[in-house]
Amino acid sequence: MALSKIPNAGISDAVNFRNIIINGGMSIAQRATSTASITGTDYHTIDRWNLGLNSMGTFTQSQSTDVPSGQGFANSLKMDCTTADASPAAGDLNLLQQKIEGQNLQYLKKGTSSAESLTLSFWVKSNKTGTYICQLRDIDNSRSISKSYTISAADTWEKKTVTYDGDTTGAFGNDNGDSLRLLFWLGAGSTYSSGTLATTWGTEVNANRAVGQVNLADSTSNEWYITGIQLEAGTTASDFEFLPYDVNLRRCQRYYLPLSVNNAYIANCYYYAGTHLKVHIEPATNFRATPSISQSAASNWMTVYRDGAADQISNSFTLDGTTLTRFISVYATGGDISGTAGQAGGLYSSSSNEFALEAEL
Repeated sequence: MALSKIPNAGISDAVNFRNIIINGGMSIAQRATSTASITGTDYHTIDRWNLGLNSMGTFTQSQSTDVPSGQGFANSLKMDCTTADASPAAGDLNLLQQKIEGQNLQYLKKGTSSAESLTLSFWVKSNKTGTYICQLRDIDNSRSISKSYTISAADTWEKKTVTYDGDTTGAFGNDNGDSLRLLFWLGAGSTYSSGTLATTWGTEVNANRAVGQVNLADSTSNEWYITGIQLEAGTTASDFEFLPYDVNLRRCQRYYLPLSVNNAYIANCYYYAGTHLKVHIEPATNFRATPSISQSAASNWMTVYRDGAADQISNSFTLDGTTLTRFISVYATGGDISGTAGQAGGLYSSSSNEFALEAEL
């Protein structure tokens, strides 16, 4: 009997991970959905998006539900200026960036005569109209290229598309290191804006990186929203590639995994010795590299339930020297650690204090 062909149910553009960007739809925010009084560089809310901020105003960053209508997005990233800086110093800057592993970029053939062009597309909205800069930085070879886009209508979602030529000089490292960065400039002092915008690939010159960029920090009424960020090979922008939530989450957890949940068991543990508690964590996916611990220990912030007893502890944890990228071991010693060697138990998070593993670029 001949086998009939299974119809594709109308799926004409299946997921193929063409988007180089992770979490471009801003749906994953494991750290927080809103962080206020931001004055410095860090990962503050939405996963994979690092804010570079140096002495250029104070901001609240949040995961917003303000999105372009009818496009399928549920979230955007919002930057809200809460303390203005209308006269930035030369070295001041404000930018949103994503750092990308080199091993995810080999198919772009950078550094060869067949280097692929890249097309960036995204939705953006702001009351602050004018010129904004999107930059690609080749960290491996200290090269960069910048392009401008214009927010034309205040408080209106607009779709933007920017194309960058392929770079025939300098290959990306085939490893898990920081090879390429995508930057959305939001403000730039003269150190980064006093030259001529570098619209073709070349050795990075600071003065040419963000020429013409408006200053989002010049008024506390300024807000900027972005979502649907897609960076892909080629000279044409395709529709945004929506991934299932669980797939997107796991990709983000390669870089950051929160462990503390208020009033919940978070891991198995055992007493290696009476004053030495070991905790073993098996994440859902490999970390990019051996992670570090991010924690804000407090009095009685963890409880060990074992053998009919409950041991409250206030100690910070240390990464075990045998930790890999897949099987994670941490320990706490001394202080109020007091158990019986060999006894196993469950580690219970007694507060919402941060306890996370991080392997960000």
